[in-house]
Amino acid sequence: MQNQNNLSNAQLELLNMFKRPLAEEDLKAIKRLITAYLAEKLNKVADKNWEEKSWTEEDMKRLLDAHLRTPYNNK
Repeated sequence: MQNQNNLSNAQLELLNMFKRPLAEEDLKAIKRLITAYLAEKLNKVADKNWEEKSWTEEDMKRLLDAHLRTPYNNK
């Protein structure tokens, strides 16, 4: 959901929460907390997909060795 300023609800909430200046140490700690939260959420999604697809270690090795990039076409 976006408002007329193209800010998301999360961005607006963060702006409201941090109206006062923060020490650099606090800002870094908040960034680490948000990063850890998002990483944990991503791991849960990856684990769920892994189990749903019944992937094995061999599948992981094959994925790691795959070259899935689209070739660059110089026109």
